[in-house]
Amino acid sequence: MSPDELIKRPRVVITGIGAVSPVGNNTDDMWAALIAGKSGVDYITSFDTTEFETKIAAEVKDFDASLYTSRKQVQRMDRFTQFAVAASLQAVQSARLTINADNAHDCGVVIGNSVCGLLSVSEQYKVLTEKG
Repeated sequence: MSPDELIKRPRVVITGIGAVSPVGNNTDDMWAALIAGKSGVDYITSFDTTEFETKIAAEVKDFDASLYTSRKQVQRMDRFTQFAVAASLQAVQSARLTINADNAHDCGVVIGNSVCGLLSVSEQYKVLTEKG
């Protein structure tokens, strides 16, 4: 791409960040843990690992989705969606951004996620195979 073509491309500005991770449920906690060399890997607590060879993982712990949305909405969301909502709202707060009708179409969110919705897929597959 030529320099002239680069100049004509729309610019993207990152104004705020948010994070939900195995080493912190916000950017400050995550950064402090990373600087301290803390690992997010620990024994799995979110399900029974008796039947599995692997007993460790990097789980998000002590996360309260109701801090970011209503309990009713929390019940309707997959856990990864709760993380995305929380991190997005943290980013908006970090940017000190007020989204309204005048700027809503100029705002966006970029989300990085390694695995999405597998718990819900697994649960629904079990319902399908057991109940049809």
